[in-house]
Amino acid sequence: MSPTKTKLPRRKPGKPPQSRTPKTPLAPGWTERTHKKIHVLQLTAFNKIRWLVHGFSTRTGGVSDLDGEKVLNLGAVEWDSRDNVEENKRRFQSALDAGDLTMVSLHQIHSDVIRSLDQAPAKQCKGDAIATKTPGLLLGVRTADCAPVFVVDPKKKVVAAIHAGWRGTLQRIVAKTIGQLQMEFGCNPKDLIAAIGPTIGGCCYEVGTEVASAFAAKFPNASEFFDELRTGDEPNPLQWLNMMPPGHQPPPKNVILNLPKANKLQLLSAGLLEKNIYVTNLCTSCDVAKLFSYRKERNRSGRLLSVVGIRPANTNP
Repeated sequence: MSPTKTKLPRRKPGKPPQSRTPKTPLAPGWTERTHKKIHVLQLTAFNKIRWLVHGFSTRTGGVSDLDGEKVLNLGAVEWDSRDNVEENKRRFQSALDAGDLTMVSLHQIHSDVIRSLDQAPAKQCKGDAIATKTPGLLLGVRTADCAPVFVVDPKKKVVAAIHAGWRGTLQRIVAKTIGQLQMEFGCNPKDLIAAIGPTIGGCCYEVGTEVASAFAAKFPNASEFFDELRTGDEPNPLQWLNMMPPGHQPPPKNVILNLPKANKLQLLSAGLLEKNIYVTNLCTSCDVAKLFSYRKERNRSGRLLSVVGIRPANTNP
């Protein structure tokens, strides 16, 4: 059964949008850091690693104007300027005490392309996952519903940032990144710690049955990714009830994809320990007062930025 859609109440200029659900508390193991009105989500397990810098941005504290509200937009959108985005980026890095690190991000294409970098590239590369063991690089992924996933090896001092939408998840980009870390850096999956940041949740992510069918063709456990696994090919024994001739039946109802769970299960299948996988319980679509959601806001949405990197040896957090 499809969830009932509700409309957000209209808001006055200068007032933050109201969430359709009460504010969700952070899951255990997660904290929220505030620096000069910038709110950053962090993982406690990562904060214990002295050489690591990381953070998941939120909506508040920026210079971008969105319908009278000042927001921290960190990606290219039609309604915002490049200067605003650069200033927001500077503020975000300052909140992480990472102003001296070089930001590296990819031109994201919803793929399974993984880039391993030992220095900042001269030109932005295409892809959806980045890995490095080079200090001074700050790896970033931009999202507005897709899953931002970090993987960290505390022993080998290797980090990876992954952008996983439904297409990347279907192509197993998270599992393939773990494989790349094993082959290139000698990482042991049991040593890895993973964090899945704010993502559209299993409460809201409605997709067509053709998406469910694509997952069912590739994953034996695909039924665990959806509220109910319907591919649209199921017979309808009561077809005569709608009084429509064959070939003119209404399209099958959509299904709900649990994107964070699908990626967590991929991490588990790649060999990570469940105790080392942390999933925030924040849904981008439910909490647009705190986050950005393209599904909810469409062309009035901004972009979140999630970053992870290795501090240079001569710097302290």
